[in-house]
Amino acid sequence: MTKHTILTALRLVLGLLILSAIGTQFFIHLRLGYSVVNFFSYFTNLSNLFAAIVLLVGAYRLATRRKPSISQDLIRGASAVNMAIVGIVFVVLLRNVPLGNLLPWVNTTLHYIMPAAVMLEWIFQPPTTKIRFKQMLLWQAFPLLYLVYVLIRGALVGWYPYPFLNPATVGGYKVVTVYIIAIVVLFLVVSWLVLTVGNKRSEYVTASE
Repeated sequence: MTKHTILTALRLVLGLLILSAIGTQFFIHLRLGYSVVNFFSYFTNLSNLFAAIVLLVGAYRLATRRKPSISQDLIRGASAVNMAIVGIVFVVLLRNVPLGNLLPWVNTTLHYIMPAAVMLEWIFQPPTTKIRFKQMLLWQAFPLLYLVYVLIRGALVGWYPYPFLNPATVGGYKVVTVYIIAIVVLFLVVSWLVLTVGNKRSEYVTASE
């Protein structure tokens, strides 16, 4: 079995696993009468859905023998950053927070397996072209827009997907601001690591071919 075949199958299986986990939890969410908008306001759900799309499209492109483009590499990099943040934030801030009706296997899949798997996939198949620092800054667009959305919507409806973004939970907007600054810094650091690892692996793979 070739590397090409292994990677195609890996992307397909991982993409379908995410959709299965998200779909299962979504139907539970609906059955209990919870808000659909709230469900899709979790960074975990959005990042995993994005990762599933990236993986499945990547599997299709490999199966049809299409060469990776710089745009595809940048999108894959953004997904890797988002998923790494999902894993880190969950372990550091949310591991001991009650998860309500979240099924254990769904929790394990979305917060542990997939962050690790997406990062390993990035290392196993690094970008084909060198990604530059300016391009890496594009990876910050989605998390920044997400934070703006959560804070504005939270102030309007009184609901926040994560306790550390809720001023009523953590002791006011000053504390929320500290968390936001820490999250932004974390995104920049993780983005730089993803960029550096990807470029180094790309150089190694190119030199060994």
